[in-house]
Amino acid sequence: MAKLLLIEDEPDQSKMIKIRLETRGYQVITAHKAEDGIKLAQEEKPDLILLDIMLPGGGGEGFFENLKKSYNTMLIPVIFISAKFSPKELEEKADQLGAEGAIPKPFEPEELIAKVREILGE
Repeated sequence: MAKLLLIEDEPDQSKMIKIRLETRGYQVITAHKAEDGIKLAQEEKPDLILLDIMLPGGGGEGFFENLKKSYNTMLIPVIFISAKFSPKELEEKADQLGAEGAIPKPFEPEELIAKVREILGE
């Protein structure tokens, strides 16, 4: 069973995404702030991170940069999720920063599952 770390500051979004992924057999750990996400990524070593790139205070991009600088977490794939950018802008940001994928909000649950499976090679 793959372990996923979801970093999403909106509690309702976080709960919905967590439920959708758990019903597909994934173990999901959640954080609502970048600082908590870094700690969990270091401790839990998830197989994949779903990151809301627009966390309060610009924490999403900073989190991603810190994640990729750390020897313990640099190889964990990341999917950006965000409502702030257009699909094209979000994809460009993911490419620019080096994330493995991007999904704009709102998204269909099946789109999320397909992207997770693709990144995990399932």
